[in-house]
Amino acid sequence: MSCLCLNVKNKALQKMSKEQSSTVFRAWEATIRKTQAAKKRANSIFGTISIAHAEDDDDDDNDGRNLAEPYHAEKILPNGDYYTGQWYDNFPNGQGKYLWTDGCMYVGEWYKGKTMGRGRFSWPSGATYEGEFKSGYMDGIGTYTGSNGATYRGQWVMNMKHGHGLKHFSNGDWYDGEWRRGFQEGSGKYEWKNGNHYIGEWKNGLMCGKGAFVWTNGNRFDGYWEDGLPKGNGTFKRHDGSFYVGNWSKDPSEQNGTYYPSESSVQEDLEWDPQDVYKVHLADAQVCPGEKVSILPSQKKLAVWNSSKGGGGEKPRRMSVDGRVSVGIERASDRMNMLEGEDNNVGDRGRFSDADLLGLQAEEGIPRGMPMRVPRASKRQGETISKGHRNYDLMLNLQLGIRHSVGRPAPIASLDLKASAFDPKEKVWTRFPPEGSKYTPPHQSTEFKWKDYCPLVFRTLRKLFKVDPADYMLSICGNDALRELSSPGKSGSFFYLTNDDRYMIKTMKKSEAKVLIRMLPAYYNHFRSYENTLLTKFYGLHCVKLNGPAQKKVRFIIMGNLFCSEYTIHRRFDLKGSSLGRTTDKPESEIEATTILKDLDLNFIFRLQKAWFQEFCRQVDRDCELLEQERIMDYSLLVGLHFREVSQNGDLIPSGPTGESESDDGPRLSRADMDQLLLDPAMWSRIKLGINMPARAERTVRRNDSEFLLVGEPTGELYEVVMFFGIIDILQDYDISKKLEHAYKSIQYDPTSISAVDPKQYSRRFRDFLFKIFEEET
Repeated sequence: MSCLCLNVKNKALQKMSKEQSSTVFRAWEATIRKTQAAKKRANSIFGTISIAHAEDDDDDDNDGRNLAEPYHAEKILPNGDYYTGQWYDNFPNGQGKYLWTDGCMYVGEWYKGKTMGRGRFSWPSGATYEGEFKSGYMDGIGTYTGSNGATYRGQWVMNMKHGHGLKHFSNGDWYDGEWRRGFQEGSGKYEWKNGNHYIGEWKNGLMCGKGAFVWTNGNRFDGYWEDGLPKGNGTFKRHDGSFYVGNWSKDPSEQNGTYYPSESSVQEDLEWDPQDVYKVHLADAQVCPGEKVSILPSQKKLAVWNSSKGGGGEKPRRMSVDGRVSVGIERASDRMNMLEGEDNNVGDRGRFSDADLLGLQAEEGIPRGMPMRVPRASKRQGETISKGHRNYDLMLNLQLGIRHSVGRPAPIASLDLKASAFDPKEKVWTRFPPEGSKYTPPHQSTEFKWKDYCPLVFRTLRKLFKVDPADYMLSICGNDALRELSSPGKSGSFFYLTNDDRYMIKTMKKSEAKVLIRMLPAYYNHFRSYENTLLTKFYGLHCVKLNGPAQKKVRFIIMGNLFCSEYTIHRRFDLKGSSLGRTTDKPESEIEATTILKDLDLNFIFRLQKAWFQEFCRQVDRDCELLEQERIMDYSLLVGLHFREVSQNGDLIPSGPTGESESDDGPRLSRADMDQLLLDPAMWSRIKLGINMPARAERTVRRNDSEFLLVGEPTGELYEVVMFFGIIDILQDYDISKKLEHAYKSIQYDPTSISAVDPKQYSRRFRDFLFKIFEEET
């Protein structure tokens, strides 16, 4: 009887066990069906792992294990992901393997939930990366093998090829050289599968700069390249000894040079067309594009179970591989236009609660700030200069002069300018009578004279800045009037904006014009050498001389407008690194989006991704060295911020201390998603140092006893932003007036707090300040 009962009991237990296993399987399978592409892989994934019951993990504190020490775990996570390896304080820590339900897998080292150290990440497509990781990113030395067989071994920074690396393409081509932010840039060698090769300079993945192209048949081109083709001075040597020297361009009208035949040349060789280099010789010399990665390791989410210390009942949090946790809050509906002409639905958003804000500012001694809001919207800047305006005639004169200067026929300018082009005496005067002349059209204004300073230099600068002459004239001289800003600057200069906001026109003193002409050679060479320079771009320097008793002269400089963007600029700062008088005397309620705030108003530090931060530091050093060399001071960094996440009532939405604010209701464009956009060439072309830059701004607060401290205490409250910044006001010479100002103010105030200081001291202080408010993203 007892045996019969025992058998019945065993059968019942087996049945219960099967039912329990079946229940676990069905629950797990249902979870997998909710994830992308998981349903097809459910059985295969399930068959490769052993299952730990969910209740086994919920009872961690009852199994005698010391949670303060790492232990080996094997877990089916709430969303169906699988992890086996070292586990500590609710995170992978040590060696471990993580398998996502979409087929992605990471095997390697972890540190507090972040992939950190050496590891191997594989994609469902068959692509793999094996090498060093940092905070969830491919960062360090590593090898990427694409699904098409292409391989790259070399240096990485935040998922991007950056540094030296060797790439073998799937079609047989290879490149060995320098990379910057995912593209060939710097010095490198590219060899095609047919044996032809190029050795020289690269830019944005194309041959650009000085380089040599060698064909297997013995032909060779040595010279300058632009956008993957010969452009500028160069020599093409043929295998028979003949060669052609001259200025190269794909446009036959710009091509000019001399052909030198060899002794063995025949009549057919004498009729050789240099355009054959483009049409025939380089027809197959296309640089192979890289494989586009479907998803980056830093974008993969890590499903984390509730900590056993939390008491249970809490909603599971979602974490990215680099340790960023979502706070699980509701968000107000929002849409963000990230790519030109494309709407990206980024899901539901909302505000942090008061408790969240208190948690973000929990550091002892830091005052708790109120929730931040975007400034109230203001009407479009400036007053339209219409007929009857006091400066209407002056605007007409300016437009007539610009149209004449830009539209005047001129020889094709080489970027290699002679010293005579920079001569201060290089000026062109043009008379504009109302009835018109041989060179000027009739007009409705009074007679005036127009002067162009160093016209060839500025024409070449516009070419260097890739400004189309027709677009330039249309912006300044089109049917739309200019707009005059409401009040002159501190220097007394007036500012005008073009209707499309692309250009700013500033009246200037004679002394400023002299400074610009003096530093023009160094300024020009600086822009030729450093594409990412942060200095203001100057497009033209002109003068209008009005007829009449006063013979009044008005000098103009035309500059680029840093804040011309499809993004709304919510905050603007003018930063010098000095404290005396560096505050805006306006209450918060009166601050508008166009208000220029100053150093003591700054309440953020800015976090740039590693590659961008390194480039920022290098470029600030280079730019400041030039200004110091030219004896310039009193310049500043103009910063504009667009906050990505704003609630419907105008409150700024923090991204949380970990940089992740995703809710379970929908995806958002997070910092990791920005990495993917950076690898998109279309998006990449719109992002430059200081222009359209994705970053994070961390809120700071000043203690009550340190109101004149330039940099406040960080609070951990972070915001996803798009940044714009550049160095402006670079025409103030350290002349006798500034020396007297320095001497006078030094008696009354701390000499380190005033703006008027020696250029060397100013440069050092400016850099020190910038390197405190800009930091590398970790």
